[in-house]
Amino acid sequence: MTIIRLVPVILLQVFVCVSIISEFGYAQARKSNAGKATAINTGTIRQMAYADSLRLVDTYKDLHQNPELGFMEVRTSGIIAKELQLLGFQVITGIGKTGVVGILKNGDGPVVMYRADMDCNSVKEITGLPYASTKTMKKEDGTETPVMHACGHDAHVTWMLGVARIMVAMKDQWKGTLVFLGQPAEEPLMGARAMVADNMYDKGVPVPDYLFALHTWPIPTGTIENGPGVRFSGSDQLDVTFFGIGGHGSRPEVAKDPVVMACNAVMQYQTIISRGIAAQDAAVLTVGAIHAGVDNNVIPSSAVVKLNLRWFNEKTRKVLLDGIRRINEGIAVSNGLAADAYPKITMKGNVNPLVNDTALTAKVNAALNGVLSPAGIDTERPSSMGSEDFQHLIKPGQKTVYNYIRVGTAHPDLYAKAIAEGKPAPYFNHNGNYQVDLSAIPLGTVIGATGLMALFKQ
Repeated sequence: MTIIRLVPVILLQVFVCVSIISEFGYAQARKSNAGKATAINTGTIRQMAYADSLRLVDTYKDLHQNPELGFMEVRTSGIIAKELQLLGFQVITGIGKTGVVGILKNGDGPVVMYRADMDCNSVKEITGLPYASTKTMKKEDGTETPVMHACGHDAHVTWMLGVARIMVAMKDQWKGTLVFLGQPAEEPLMGARAMVADNMYDKGVPVPDYLFALHTWPIPTGTIENGPGVRFSGSDQLDVTFFGIGGHGSRPEVAKDPVVMACNAVMQYQTIISRGIAAQDAAVLTVGAIHAGVDNNVIPSSAVVKLNLRWFNEKTRKVLLDGIRRINEGIAVSNGLAADAYPKITMKGNVNPLVNDTALTAKVNAALNGVLSPAGIDTERPSSMGSEDFQHLIKPGQKTVYNYIRVGTAHPDLYAKAIAEGKPAPYFNHNGNYQVDLSAIPLGTVIGATGLMALFKQ
């Protein structure tokens, strides 16, 4: 009992010591690194990251409690801009609406871009954490929705800000141009292209030689997945609007019901996967939402089906899109609709598969051997049906290569318990119970800074 009562006191003393180390560590970092430019000083990186852990965890909790949807990340981008300006970066804001870029030139060398996405999900948090999000936001269509960081973008921003401090303190250990990028709207797969389309490379943002990013993943803290080649699938997000003739619920014979059309389509779409895609190939077609009507006794005049597609090659993508069009038109014909009332497809976010550069990935993993155990670096994990848009930050025609790492952020005890129960993970991205182990905040910062240092090494 006495030991238990002493724990809070001991922790407080540790936290005070850590704060003192933080102030001392940053001041001494450049002196202690003198003459060590041939190797990455992971010891100093680790010291600084953990000395800064209290501030970083507070930053993470603040971002977690204040999530913002895609292209609405005004507060988050403001935090990034202020922090990078204080560190001496040239900052450019308002790229692709809410995107923010910080640039630090440090002599001759490669241009390396580090990206952190900023947006959250339209998901209600159910973690019960003391810093859980209780926020709601209005979407573009005017609907109110609960929001939370159910994909770890709050951790991504926190890691980037921690890495920025370390890279500035260790400027004598690398040469080149460092670009930190806060990206909006990754979730709808639109933010990266929006920043490029907003001519960011004509507004003073250097074209990167290397592109780098981290992402939270529900594997144990202390492990990463970083393999070469195709890591994520390509994806399309599209809306299909079915048009009908509205009417009274008691007289369906004088209406043409778009709700029934939409439901028919949802069932038929799945036959594209089961009967149109070879069993050896991989594809996913998900219906994420159906929006139609407001009253019980009114047949609406339209219904919207929201689709998400996943694929690894253009041939499979074409099978999916052609199949959707044929099914839509068949339903329209069977309901006697005129050609001008056929279903309308609205293409939204689209990304190509994410392909890690083999040599760059090996280089980063070699550096991370000084941070993680060899068993903690998984290079063999199969490609995921998840998707990303960070690869679309590359300027068209530019030969930029990239490395994208999935970083374990599930508490090892929770992960072990899930495995023992026959589950693949304790929780999953985009679910209301998604959470980030707080001990992964300083460790992710170490991983990010070490990876960046590796990219600057010639």
